[in-house]
Amino acid sequence: MAQYSGDKYLPLSLSRGTGLSLHTQIAEQIRSLIVSGRLRAGDHLPSSRTLAHQLEVSRGTVVFAYEQLTGEGYLSSNRGGTRVSRTLLAHWPQDPAQPSGAGQEYLIPGPASVQVQQPETSPPQGNFFDLRPGQPDTSLLASASWRAAWRTAVAAPLSSHPPAGSLALRSELAEHLRLIRATYRDPEELLITAGAREGFRLLLTALRARQRKRPLRVAVENPGYPNLRKIPQTFGHQIIPIPVDSCGLIPDCLPVGKDRPDLVLLAPNHQYPLGTSMPVSRRLDLLAWSAEQQVLLVEDDYDSELRYRGDPLPTLAALDRSPLLSSQLVSGRQSQQGRVLTLGSFSKLLAPGLKLGYLLAPPQLAQELLDLRDTLGNPVPCLVQDALAHFLARGGLRSHTARMSRVYRRRRELVREALGQIPGVKLVLMEGGLHAMLILPGQGGLTETCALERAREVGVVLAPLSDYWSQESELSPGSPLGLEHSQGLVLGFGALKDQDLALALERLRFILMRPSA
Repeated sequence: MAQYSGDKYLPLSLSRGTGLSLHTQIAEQIRSLIVSGRLRAGDHLPSSRTLAHQLEVSRGTVVFAYEQLTGEGYLSSNRGGTRVSRTLLAHWPQDPAQPSGAGQEYLIPGPASVQVQQPETSPPQGNFFDLRPGQPDTSLLASASWRAAWRTAVAAPLSSHPPAGSLALRSELAEHLRLIRATYRDPEELLITAGAREGFRLLLTALRARQRKRPLRVAVENPGYPNLRKIPQTFGHQIIPIPVDSCGLIPDCLPVGKDRPDLVLLAPNHQYPLGTSMPVSRRLDLLAWSAEQQVLLVEDDYDSELRYRGDPLPTLAALDRSPLLSSQLVSGRQSQQGRVLTLGSFSKLLAPGLKLGYLLAPPQLAQELLDLRDTLGNPVPCLVQDALAHFLARGGLRSHTARMSRVYRRRRELVREALGQIPGVKLVLMEGGLHAMLILPGQGGLTETCALERAREVGVVLAPLSDYWSQESELSPGSPLGLEHSQGLVLGFGALKDQDLALALERLRFILMRPSA
């Protein structure tokens, strides 16, 4: 098979008047060349210097775009240069003369253990600190743009919105998804919700009305986010735990045929709590499985805008209608597109107290959800919807996200500096989000229960990693990070100010450095 030569002209064009950054335009156009099949697995791309000269941009702009696509799994880089990832070979007809290549690994980063000084003989004294994950810093939200948006909303007459929510807000959200998440959808495909959990409850209610003979079967990531997992259980539905690895949920572990689930709940952009991002090759496998088995994929997109390297990853829904899923490109398998429903929330980006999110529905479910919403009513106050619509229209969300990403990146570094060099304890930092993990030695060393008790004694509260594993199944030997026992701590670093966070981490470091006996 003829391959694209890295020294040839790459057909890209940039515009400085579109509202998209230059590196985003480069990444989006290369992504489109790969999706359309004009660039194939193994094709070499021009060097960053060559492409920068061609496009008359800085080399750093091209490097940023290449890193973004590498993080998504489209490209791979080594001493031989940058090329289209060979993990995409399974999604094109293969030429027998073309080598298959080894799949690229996507591992969770974690600093190596090194020798450190012994801690002081007594713990630091002071206040009580809550390091449980899930809470953002809301103290910096009240910017001029935020206050102006609420003043405008209050000054306008309060009129009711349609069941799907404010059209102005849905239009702004559609533009946000287009610019930031490479997801092109009409505002009519969006429903405003009171957060991800409320949107998930709405979906379960609609699907249960279809399936009257039995409870729903809901496949969930194991480990996964407990709050969403508990919702189907509360309604009496069956949970099917599916293991994850360093690339996210494993499609080969999903049941098929009569035992297949009715829906799969997953977080492909930022798996919780492990923090992994699913590469594009596995996303395509998952979407193909979904089409073959006629199973809905529910994408929990809870904090994907908060990334510390590169742009936010496109949603799974963005790939759902890609030409890569056509029967010509997916190993001859017939594909029915529109199998992804996306749950979005502003709890991590702005504030949990807003109780505001959105639901991006596939066409075959949109009308049922809208009819149900018409019956139940929209729980989000009109004032909140109007204020957020004005906030997005003024560019407030993008500015606030950029500001908070800098703040959270600094606090993430505080965690690395304080906890990254503790013998026997593995610190796992994520490429995005507001939490980190500490993997403990377990039996023969410091256990999860002991660590939590010690932390409480010095005024620090954390979440146990064991809470994120489903009770319905035992952990398999091939568990991520080499864990055969879910011993660890999950800590959130978003809510505390830098000084308080540093003090809390100092206390945590002290108790982790103490001998286990």
